[in-house]
Amino acid sequence: MTALITGMGLFTPAGRGVEETFAALTEGRSGLRRPPEGHPARESLEVAGVLPEIDPRSVASGPETKVLDRIVLLALLTAAEALADAGIAVGRDVDPTRIAVIVGGVGGMSTLESQVLARAARGRAAVSPYLLTGILPNMPSARIAIAHGIRGYSSSVGTACASGAQAVADAVRLIRAGEADVVLCGASEAPLFPTFADTFGNARALARGWDDPAEASRPFDKRRNGFVLAEGAALLVLERAGHAAARGVTGYAEVAGYGVNTDAYHPTAPRPDGAGAAECMRRALASGSVAAADVGYVNAHGTGTKLGDIAETTALAGVFGVGGVPVSSTKGLTGHLLGASGVLEAAATALALGRGLLPPTYHLDDPDPECEADHVRAAPRPTGATHALSNSFGFGGQNVSLLLRRVAPARRAVATTAAPPDGGSGR
Repeated sequence: MTALITGMGLFTPAGRGVEETFAALTEGRSGLRRPPEGHPARESLEVAGVLPEIDPRSVASGPETKVLDRIVLLALLTAAEALADAGIAVGRDVDPTRIAVIVGGVGGMSTLESQVLARAARGRAAVSPYLLTGILPNMPSARIAIAHGIRGYSSSVGTACASGAQAVADAVRLIRAGEADVVLCGASEAPLFPTFADTFGNARALARGWDDPAEASRPFDKRRNGFVLAEGAALLVLERAGHAAARGVTGYAEVAGYGVNTDAYHPTAPRPDGAGAAECMRRALASGSVAAADVGYVNAHGTGTKLGDIAETTALAGVFGVGGVPVSSTKGLTGHLLGASGVLEAAATALALGRGLLPPTYHLDDPDPECEADHVRAAPRPTGATHALSNSFGFGGQNVSLLLRRVAPARRAVATTAAPPDGGSGR
């Protein structure tokens, strides 16, 4: 069965929503900056992808709003937007038992840190009774299900920086198996707090020493010196093609295939020869019955780390040949949203195919000779591509590659706008 992307909810450092985000990615508007005064991670991060503050009362109600982790707030906001973008209200447009929700991420670790500090300072009475519902990794999925009355399959995915992309792959599997008509899938991440930032900083994995923070994320550039930590969420509505057609919806793009595997090599480093990533891309192509020569674009994982960018370039050359396919990384503007990066980049890839415009890798001023490829840089590139890959690679050797296919005609607007049910997440 065919799985179509019929809705998107995007809350990213570069923009919010479909139009603002894609315009930023093609026009070069960076979402990276020094954390502002008063931000908890200001002393730990020179640069980050920081989102505006969120009033929990705009999303939920009751005493739990005091410890509702930011990953849950972001997930609820983007879920409501994705469903509205798809024109879906649960119970009206889809059977509540035939819609699933899969949301990845590392869990509410900022809540855990704050509660540990509170206990250390004021004793056991300071620990909130709502701690668990703040930190459990299944809470974004669970809260979304509660808010929208979703009673089908529900799960969370924890495969590090590949989490959001793997949530999409799992959604395709559910639809192909006939277990769901609609799946809300993606990831939410809120890593901008001191302990999490300090572990990456002490590992010397973060970009540093840049006078202009907006230029710190430099995938594939010779001067790159690490990634930029960012927060955000991205959720997609995947829908069985027949179900979408019955509603008169064409979709943004089809998720035509996926590859999922593991390097089995190292807890943090990729295989230098890129063999695992290359095999993952080949699996995605085989899953969609597409030849490498038919792929017209790859949205790379491309974080801006020395080893990671070289390994991915090596893998791309093994599948497509050196310079065999246009490549770009949108992390030059968004930074690295960890588990949410892959689903955001899948959304960008779907929009690139549908609008015939490839977003470039910004700040790729001097490409590393060890990252030789057909880089889309400096400006967007028009394209007639019908197929594209979106890559995500995570700690532990987790590899995911999503194969997207352009749909025709171009997606038309849905006739209805969904609203959260009473007691739902709101906006």
